[in-house]
Amino acid sequence: MAANAGTPVIGKRKHHRQRVMSEINVTPMVDVMLVLLIIFMVSAPLLTVGVPIDLPQSQAKSLEQDKEPLTVSVNDKGQIFLQNSEIAADDLVAKMQAVAEARGGKVFSDVFEFGLENINQLYEQKLLLDKPIPEAADYPKDMKGSYWLANNLIFFVGAWNTNKVKKEEEPKVLDDFGDPRWKNRLIAEPRDAELVIGLMHKYNSLEKARAILTKIAANNVEFHKGHSDLAELLVAGQAAACFTCYSHHYPSRIKKGAPLGYMLSEGIGSIIAVAIAKDAPHPNTAMLFARWAESKDGQEVYAKGGRTPAHPNVEPALPVRPKKIYAIGTDDIRQFAKYEKVWKEVFKLR
Repeated sequence: MAANAGTPVIGKRKHHRQRVMSEINVTPMVDVMLVLLIIFMVSAPLLTVGVPIDLPQSQAKSLEQDKEPLTVSVNDKGQIFLQNSEIAADDLVAKMQAVAEARGGKVFSDVFEFGLENINQLYEQKLLLDKPIPEAADYPKDMKGSYWLANNLIFFVGAWNTNKVKKEEEPKVLDDFGDPRWKNRLIAEPRDAELVIGLMHKYNSLEKARAILTKIAANNVEFHKGHSDLAELLVAGQAAACFTCYSHHYPSRIKKGAPLGYMLSEGIGSIIAVAIAKDAPHPNTAMLFARWAESKDGQEVYAKGGRTPAHPNVEPALPVRPKKIYAIGTDDIRQFAKYEKVWKEVFKLR
């Protein structure tokens, strides 16, 4: 058979592997080194030449940094706290403004009138003049400090509905609310841990205060927020008695015919104090006003305005000041968390 001459013959291709170059191309590196060498040769002489500059001298001190930031917080119950102390919403803006002014080096306030817990916060921020005024000599020891003086007070007392409480049942002191006859008849404000402090001062014993409150708690106290609401609940006869009421809520209601009675034998005093700003822009005016506000004449004006004066020789316009007062002082405020814990434990409050 003859082979087909038109069919191409396919043979095997030979693959040749290229040789790998092992030499390093140093030309680009040499170029870079030469350029850097030229730059250094040009710049080196310039480094030894100085330009004289006459800077101004300053005598200003370095800025003081705040060791502790100012913290405002709100808990799940809507209570507002500045640092660790509760503060009323109405007082928060004024307090924050005072701190901001001081930290900014500009003080516009001369005199402060706040609850003692807020005055204490201002002192901790180093914003108050640590100097007592002469009128402090007329006040009891528990109504004054080196940087504050009590101006007016709010009192926690017992109160009751006279249609639900017989005359012979009326409590004479706070301890009486621990009697079993008050079972399921009492109401109170859940935030009033001041009762712990007041009873502690009365007996000079925290354990004694706890024991009395434990007896009261055994009477199944019903808690309601708001002291005005407590007063209205008593007026309506929804409860027989309250042991954390504000004394100033009752004279006006009784005058209108409400069947109410309230305790004036003893009470726990929450202090509203006056203090002078350390860097007051008008220091003489500030001192003059503070002295007037704490004088007998000034306290009489406060009394006519509806306040309960702290001056022992000035009577309030209405009968709201108890005969025996257990005042909440600055040391109590600093340890308030401890007393609040006791209050919540005794009454099983969150």
